[in-house]
Amino acid sequence: MDLLSLRYFQVVARHEHISRAAEELRVAQPSISRTIARLEADVGVPLFDRQGRRIRLNRFGAAFLRRVDRALAELDDARRELSDAAGLARGSVSLASETLLTITEPVKSFIAEHPDVAVRLFQLTPDVMAERLGEGQVDFCLASEVLDGPGLDHEELVREEVLLAVPLGHRLAGRREVTMADLAGEPVVTTRPGIWQRTLAERLFSQAGLELVVACEIDEATTGIEMVSAGLGVGFGPAWYLRSPLASRARFSPVRLAAPGAERVLRLFWREGAYVSEAARRFRDHLTASLTEPGHGPGSASRPPEA
Repeated sequence: MDLLSLRYFQVVARHEHISRAAEELRVAQPSISRTIARLEADVGVPLFDRQGRRIRLNRFGAAFLRRVDRALAELDDARRELSDAAGLARGSVSLASETLLTITEPVKSFIAEHPDVAVRLFQLTPDVMAERLGEGQVDFCLASEVLDGPGLDHEELVREEVLLAVPLGHRLAGRREVTMADLAGEPVVTTRPGIWQRTLAERLFSQAGLELVVACEIDEATTGIEMVSAGLGVGFGPAWYLRSPLASRARFSPVRLAAPGAERVLRLFWREGAYVSEAARRFRDHLTASLTEPGHGPGSASRPPEA
């Protein structure tokens, strides 16, 4: 059993697909298949159930994966710790986020201050974020959903108001405030399931005893605002974004939503007890300061829309 075999197993277990694992690892499929077969022979039990060309992690594989994730994460932490101790000039940090809009300016200013630090960013859904963080593939995750996974810790950075975006000329445009009852039957532009805007919309409509009518599913906030501007429906968005220059070219009206829980909570997640490199610590401090500083980023547009 060697480290390469364990890393191959980790990637195959995540994808449960040999060809996708081969693409990520950039090695030939037969090489991965042989490596997994040798590993199974070494541990003495099959780690996957095979059904034709499909594979599924079985109970032995799931138990083994938990240990492998922990072992490889420890080794990666050790490598980062030794790099710091050796005083290497170049550091690295990796962050996963559900949207990159929130972190564009903080990342830009961090790179300007620390040009020798390699910054890697990933746009992922919350469930994938939890996986990558648990495996030690990223240092931090920035999410509006609570990430579910063992050994994860977090800090709440921002609790911000969520507004309603309505097309210009819409019956609700220009209103200072609306209730959920005003949205009965309204088509909604929202994200696909698993992303915070969709979770919020489903919860608000359910609490009001209303049916959520999805007119358009999107992945990124900029697309959603464009679809609202096109008249496809109304949408939900954080106050800082709907009132920022990023959304200024879109033709819509931001309206305050009088509904309990119409807010977004932005949290930073990390692996509890994991080694945090000097580069990662500086990035975390810079990101936290940037997002929580009054007048910058999320939370900076908490005032109500003008009448």
